[in-house]
Amino acid sequence: MREAAARGGALLLGLIGYGFSMAMMVRAELGLDPWDVFHQGLALRTPMTIGVASAVVGVAVLLAWIPLRTRPGIGTIANVIVIAVTVDAGMAILATPTSLPVRIAMMVGAVVLNAISTVLYIGAGLGPGPRDGLMTGLVVRTGLSVRLVRTSIEATVLTVGWLLGGTVGVGTVLYAFGIGPLVQLFVWITPKRVLARSGWSSVADASDLGVESCAGHNRTRRDRVDERGIDAGDVEDEARGRPIRHP
Repeated sequence: MREAAARGGALLLGLIGYGFSMAMMVRAELGLDPWDVFHQGLALRTPMTIGVASAVVGVAVLLAWIPLRTRPGIGTIANVIVIAVTVDAGMAILATPTSLPVRIAMMVGAVVLNAISTVLYIGAGLGPGPRDGLMTGLVVRTGLSVRLVRTSIEATVLTVGWLLGGTVGVGTVLYAFGIGPLVQLFVWITPKRVLARSGWSSVADASDLGVESCAGHNRTRRDRVDERGIDAGDVEDEARGRPIRHP
């Protein structure tokens, strides 16, 4: 019961932080991450708020899970609802700073908060977000690399969002190059006993995060498939430049 409560708390805190970081990026007006460029573009062209646009896109992406045979968890549903509510609440609370240094600080803070929130909500292990599940589902079903699938998806939504009027700028570049290293940093500093029991455990096993001994890396592939359907052995193959094999 205590562990379930801790996972639920991490999920909720992570999703709230993620939604608030989205609002911070919008108010900084220095550029958004690819999906939020798309959400903002939709909001500009429709009566929807950016939060509602995020939820609508999330539901649409969930429908794309059906042919991929990816199963949602409670965290998947919470992702759609909590982030949508939080980003609109954040937009109502925050104002756009007039000073450029403050806008830059807000943008950097938003990326850092986004990384921490990502570690928390994925670490809860209660189901991936709709967009994460789309990526992992496509990787599993097509056998294409994680890099290729993620880059293709984000390049597509970024382009469409920009054409709709979404904000692309230096913040977009900052997010693209900063979010990965920051997430890895926060995973790395997470206590190993916590990490080994979290949604990051299989990724940690396949990396140099040191959660388990080298002997732990010799487990069979079948025992190393995480709840999102990604084989940790495939992560190792990806790191070595070998293509992920079709299941």
